[in-house]
Amino acid sequence: MSKIEINLQRPLVDELLARYETQISKDFPGYRNHVYRNITFAMHLLNQAPEYEQLVETAFVYHDIGLWTDHELAYLEPSETVAIADNEKYGWGFDPELLRNIIQWHHKITPYKGPNQKVIEACRKADWVDFTMGLTRKGIDKAVIDEVRTTFPNEGFHKTLLRLTKDYGGSTLVGCIKVTKGIVKW
Repeated sequence: MSKIEINLQRPLVDELLARYETQISKDFPGYRNHVYRNITFAMHLLNQAPEYEQLVETAFVYHDIGLWTDHELAYLEPSETVAIADNEKYGWGFDPELLRNIIQWHHKITPYKGPNQKVIEACRKADWVDFTMGLTRKGIDKAVIDEVRTTFPNEGFHKTLLRLTKDYGGSTLVGCIKVTKGIVKW
């Protein structure tokens, strides 16, 4: 997989994120670009299959949103709750269990095996590629990762994660322990 399709504009993503821009506040540019990078990597791993695009876009808008909506380091369940509530409220028609599972398993260390494995695994891999800033490549060429990271710069996203870890955890150490216990899955 060497060539990647990069969409600079994703109207659905921007519409959904706009609802939370005030809550995300100064962290918004970094989170937006993290979402865009993840979608780009996941869709690349899914060979741009159109049947997954809106689901992947929506799941990634919500995958970390609980950090800001609930101020939680164990943010997977709060993120799922917001995603499922909005899915119902706005009538998007996504399978709630699939939307929940994409969010729930995106920090899984080992490969996901189970229903909807293809899309869940693509999203899991995409987030690991971005979270590790390309140190973990999950089958994506380094040059491709660099191209995506150049197109959608970090905007301090990883520093935001460290700041929130300290703010919500009371200290960086305690926060890291809470994050590890709350979101990392085997």
